[in-house]
Amino acid sequence: MYDVNEIRKDFPILSRTVNNKPLVYLDNGASAQKPQVVIDAVTKAYSEEYSNVHRGLHTLSNIATDNYEAVRAKIQNFLGAKHPEEIIFNSGTTEGINMISYSWGVPNLQAGDEIILSVMEHHANIVPWHFLRERQGVVIKWVETDADGGLNAQAVLDAITPKTKLIAITQMSNVLGTVVDVKTICTVAREKGIATLVDGSQSSVHMPVNVQDIGCDFFAITGHKLYGPSSSGAIYVRKDRADEMRPFMGGGDMIKTVERDCVSYNTIPHKFEAGTPGIVQMIGLGAAIDYLQEVGLDRIAAHEASLRDYAMQKLSKHNWLNIQGRTADKGAIFSFTIQGAGHPHDISTILDQRGIAVRAGHHCAQPLMQHLGISASARASFAMYNTTEEVDKLADALEFCYELLS
Repeated sequence: MYDVNEIRKDFPILSRTVNNKPLVYLDNGASAQKPQVVIDAVTKAYSEEYSNVHRGLHTLSNIATDNYEAVRAKIQNFLGAKHPEEIIFNSGTTEGINMISYSWGVPNLQAGDEIILSVMEHHANIVPWHFLRERQGVVIKWVETDADGGLNAQAVLDAITPKTKLIAITQMSNVLGTVVDVKTICTVAREKGIATLVDGSQSSVHMPVNVQDIGCDFFAITGHKLYGPSSSGAIYVRKDRADEMRPFMGGGDMIKTVERDCVSYNTIPHKFEAGTPGIVQMIGLGAAIDYLQEVGLDRIAAHEASLRDYAMQKLSKHNWLNIQGRTADKGAIFSFTIQGAGHPHDISTILDQRGIAVRAGHHCAQPLMQHLGISASARASFAMYNTTEEVDKLADALEFCYELLS
């Protein structure tokens, strides 16, 4: 049985008040709160076991290296990767996608080659491809959502031409919550020899993921959305694709030897992990993944699905609340505006006075905002520790906003 009240006890910040009101944290799409086990792991790593990793022969360095490298197998298991070396550590999805753009895109793409994106993509899965458009003449092709915010896999596949070399697609929209059938897309793409990158920043925390089943070449995750520390993350790189990549950062563990006239590179994954890494951040991410797997992604997904359905029922009663994205296959993410209520920042400010944390703005998804015909929205995004009572508080607060602002 999933006991959300017991889950909440694991997150110390949820017991605090904001503006003399109990905190209702609904900004999980931006960053999730941290359970005590993650806080403890980070504290222990700094207070008892800290040292730089790799090459050190002293006790603390060996402990730190073992704890740091153990996270690779945890992420391999979490994502269902075949080999631990397919997991490359980084600071999060933004760095991961930029690495693919520089390390795989630059040497493998040329002028006229096409990259397919959906209009729902986060800027982190847009800007790195614009670099290739600006500098190498790569063409970006866009696939739009349907009227209810869904993204049909067939629409993505229909955009493929003989010039298509990469499909870079989110598995779950950070604005609409839309879940994309990336398995169908990746399966067909592989048959056609097209590389695929899946942005798993939102999806990996809300549902079980298996990259071998999906069939993608690259899959990016970010630690701070997975209840882990900021500046932690990883990207899965299918082993045969790694052979097509070259390093884009130099220094530290990515080398074997350095001489005056030549450099030889390390093997994967270290070939793509230059410099001193986020040691403690990654140890904290490992603790977060242990916690998630102990609770169970299936159980978390079921709890959040019930929250989604309850919230949709409550919020849909109001004809003055414009919910962006009503497709049935979506996560517990709700972006909205209020008729006559001015800017979503006003909504966010009023909700904050009631202790409710939501995000307002374009959510790093300006092409989607333009597609929806708005400049910004407020967004309530739910997590494993949220409750139906918090949905009720949100609904009541939005009614107050409407009466105050309209």
